[in-house]
Amino acid sequence: MTELFLVNGRFHTQDPSYPDATAVASRDGRLWAVGGDDEIRALAAPGQRVIDLGGRRVLPGLTDSHFHYYDWALGLRRLPLAAATSLADVRARVAERASEFPPDHWILGQGWNESRWPDPRIPTRVDLDDVSPDHPLILWRSDLHLAVVNSRALQKTGISGDTPDPPEGVIDRDESGQPTGVLRELAINLVTDVIPPPTEGETADAMRDGFAILHRLGLTGVHDYRIMGGADGPPAFRALQRLHAAGEVGLRMWMHIPGERLDEAIALGLRTGFGDEYVRVGHVKLFSDGGQGARTAWMLEPYDDVGHCGMPLTPMDEITEAVRQADQGGLAVAIHAIGDRANRELVTVFEQVLGAERISPTAPPAAPHRIEHVQNIRPEDVARLARLDVVASVQPIHVTDDIPMTEKSVGERACFSYPFRDIWDAGVTLALGSDCPVADPNPLWGIHAAVTRQQRDGTPSGGWYPQQRLTVDEAVWGFSMGAALVSGREDVLGSITPGKLADLVVLDRDIFTVDPTEIAQTQVVMTVFDGRVVYEQ
Repeated sequence: MTELFLVNGRFHTQDPSYPDATAVASRDGRLWAVGGDDEIRALAAPGQRVIDLGGRRVLPGLTDSHFHYYDWALGLRRLPLAAATSLADVRARVAERASEFPPDHWILGQGWNESRWPDPRIPTRVDLDDVSPDHPLILWRSDLHLAVVNSRALQKTGISGDTPDPPEGVIDRDESGQPTGVLRELAINLVTDVIPPPTEGETADAMRDGFAILHRLGLTGVHDYRIMGGADGPPAFRALQRLHAAGEVGLRMWMHIPGERLDEAIALGLRTGFGDEYVRVGHVKLFSDGGQGARTAWMLEPYDDVGHCGMPLTPMDEITEAVRQADQGGLAVAIHAIGDRANRELVTVFEQVLGAERISPTAPPAAPHRIEHVQNIRPEDVARLARLDVVASVQPIHVTDDIPMTEKSVGERACFSYPFRDIWDAGVTLALGSDCPVADPNPLWGIHAAVTRQQRDGTPSGGWYPQQRLTVDEAVWGFSMGAALVSGREDVLGSITPGKLADLVVLDRDIFTVDPTEIAQTQVVMTVFDGRVVYEQ
């Protein structure tokens, strides 16, 4: 029997039955008692350790509701480019990495974002060939909807001027019709399909290493998404099952199924929620459009800087049928939607499938359907969404990361971007996440962005469209109870309540009382997962 006793804390329980709790006890991974110090101390046997929290603030364990865990974990071993300050910086990092490996070794990098550079242009193969002439190279943009490759990679994959654009993808071409090296959406798979994959053991090792990193950030769960193409699905599941069999899964893993596997999942009888407290089958991931940084998000009006409206990635009649089949098969769907046209169309789809004509499923999904990102949406469509039992899964850290890109691409229409306050006030359930590795996984940075709508240096003064800010209480709720609700797990997660799973995070300061700008500097001093202290500063 494993027991844990924590006293002298300030517990943000999110349970009105225990508003002033200062102590908790857990037994075998479940919260056993919540109350005052004397009450909890009395439960400890003589000689048992009782941890004094020194009056620190304690939250329920935090869950990131949108995380590409497989890609992030493997990316820890790739060339990191999120901190690159310019194209010259990227070139220098590539040259250094290429010098470490023999010719023809693939160089994989990710995280660059040209909108933060002094000269904000997307690099091409010409910018990379001289620093990596003998190494095939692919560098993903931060949003994963665009990547650039060098000429050696084009040769390796056979991409030429005669190669047609694949379905749902674009190969950028120069004036002579030759590939520039820039690949958008599913065109990226033309390259990734020929890169030697990591072994199952390498994948499991990378995923195991990631658990400890996220514990230091206060995360005890993630909703793990498949990227476009879904090739990461089988290796991710295999590696996670390997870790599960060894008792080494250190997070609550809500594992999504790639949309192209929907028919197989239904045929196998899989349902959302199948699994245990460590690994469960999650939603079926579908894509309605692309990304705003790549200008492939589907907009109602043309982008200010490129003159077109982006693109739907999947025809709406196909999405409608997929949602209907999934709903009937007991599988909840999570549909990516960035552009305001994509979000409008998806609301219509859900109105049709979940409306008065809905055929009642014999075994309805164990979790609500959800729209991922809801990045640009008009007020009239927020009102329509509020009438549906559909969750908005949003990523506050994108707000501050994307200010330059958003203003450049849509100008004054940025007032319809990331309207978290409008969505919350309309009564739509919000689940918060990061979209890591598109953005940093630190949930406290996400809370800071939601509350201030400022970058971590305090700009812009007063916040970007500050009328859309959330309160600290609401943002914490989105990273805990919102995440529990969207996975149908509110009975065991999301609040500090007796009987629920013993996942907790202790902070070095009280984010409810400090100046909101300090939230980004807040550190985790302890993380409890499954009733065990898995991180202690």
